[in-house]
Amino acid sequence: MTTRHLLDIADFTAGEIRQILDLAAKPPAALGRPLEGKGAALIFEKPSNRTRHSMEMAVFHLGGHPVYTRGEEVGIDVREPADDIVKILQGYHHVIAARVFQHSLLERMAAVATATEGVPIVNMLSDHSHPLQALADTLTMEAAFGPLAGRRIAWVGDYNNVARSLGEIGALLGAHLAFACPDGFGPDPGELERFVVLGAASAEYHVKAVEAVAGADAVHADTWVSMGQEDEKAARVQAFEGFTVDEALMSAAAPSAVFMHCMPAYRGLEVTAEVMDGPQSRVFQQGHARLPAARGALAFVLGVRP
Repeated sequence: MTTRHLLDIADFTAGEIRQILDLAAKPPAALGRPLEGKGAALIFEKPSNRTRHSMEMAVFHLGGHPVYTRGEEVGIDVREPADDIVKILQGYHHVIAARVFQHSLLERMAAVATATEGVPIVNMLSDHSHPLQALADTLTMEAAFGPLAGRRIAWVGDYNNVARSLGEIGALLGAHLAFACPDGFGPDPGELERFVVLGAASAEYHVKAVEAVAGADAVHADTWVSMGQEDEKAARVQAFEGFTVDEALMSAAAPSAVFMHCMPAYRGLEVTAEVMDGPQSRVFQQGHARLPAARGALAFVLGVRP
């Protein structure tokens, strides 16, 4: 079987994404134990709460042994080149997952693994995309209102890695996509065209949040200041004025709309406490969905099929 890597949602067809989601929906026992007696290398250049816990438990559920490694312990391209690290680790493990700053690093790692007929490489987050989050988001939305086809998904805030992966999975599953971002922080026109090509029912960009949220079935937000952008906080807070998801903005969405946030969340900035902790919020269910999402993704790249 050809080695399959999970770097971006768009690396997969709509049918394959459906298979991953179907695997994620199954109880762990139904997936077998594809990692029985095997290791999984989990490399974290960036720290995480949800990603570490969900991935370690997913590996455990699949019968394997997770090995958590901080970025400074391997020193990718500092202590030794990424190529050498992949070639060594795939001699110990059956999957390598990495949470990195630069997406190009994951692409290099995957290229080495493919060339050497090695192990799957899984993206636990990069500056370009966050596929595991998108899978968890979809599981949460489908639990709330069913298939995404024909549903309106709104994103309010910075068009970042999380937004891009959410757009890709929404497009593949036939959703209407609406992004509300301040001028200079939105998607390029080419991104919207790409989503339509992938299968989106429509793809829009608005500079007024209420226009994107109008009639939405799900309203997504994220921090305005991601890890590594701390020096930009004051400027970003000013630029994103008017993009806080509050009760007034949620009232523009569909009456049954859910609010979602990948966390960590900063109440009073991108979302108010009333919305974050209110009845429409699904943020904790969304966080919990990271575990089955990770389990389904790992099972798929390891060759398990529904």
